[in-house]
Amino acid sequence: MELVVVLDNIRSTYNVGAILRTAEGFGASEIVFSGYTPRVHDNALLPHLRAKLDKEIHKTALGAEDMLKITFTDDIANKLAKFKAAGYQIIGLENNINDDRLIKINSPELRSRLSDKVVLILGEEVHGISHELYDLIDLFLEIPMRGKKESFNVSVAAGISMYAIMSL
Repeated sequence: MELVVVLDNIRSTYNVGAILRTAEGFGASEIVFSGYTPRVHDNALLPHLRAKLDKEIHKTALGAEDMLKITFTDDIANKLAKFKAAGYQIIGLENNINDDRLIKINSPELRSRLSDKVVLILGEEVHGISHELYDLIDLFLEIPMRGKKESFNVSVAAGISMYAIMSL
C-alpha cells in the first residue's frame, strides 16, 4: 500500500507535527501541505517565521519532518486531480456526512474498497474537508464514535485512519 497524506487547512502546528510523526511511522511516501496549514522548512517564509514554525512543528514531529518527502501546493484541487490521473484513490476523512461514498473505518468491506495507492485528505480541525474538494474524493472514511463527542482530534483521527489503511 502506498500512502500519501494531505494536510489541508490544519491550523495547529502541534497537530501538524504529530501527523508527520505518525505518517513517517506508517511509511507514508509523501506529505502534501495545502491551504493555511503551517508548513515546515518553507523557504518562501521570512527566516524568523520559518524558524518559529519549524521549532513548533518539531516539538511533536521529533525529527519526522526531516525524514519525509514534503511538498507544498497552492492549488489542492489540481494536485488531487494529478494524483487521480496517476492512479491514486482519493480518500477523505470525515464524519457526520450523508454521502453514498461514506464507509466506516471498521467495516469489513473497507479492504475491498481500497486501492493500492491512496491519498488520505485531512481537513480543518473543526469544519473538516472543504466541500469544494468533495467531487474529487472517491471514498470517505468515518471513525465510529461511541462517546458523546462527535469527533477526535485531527492528529488522533489521522493515526487511527493510517493504521486502518496500512493494516489491510
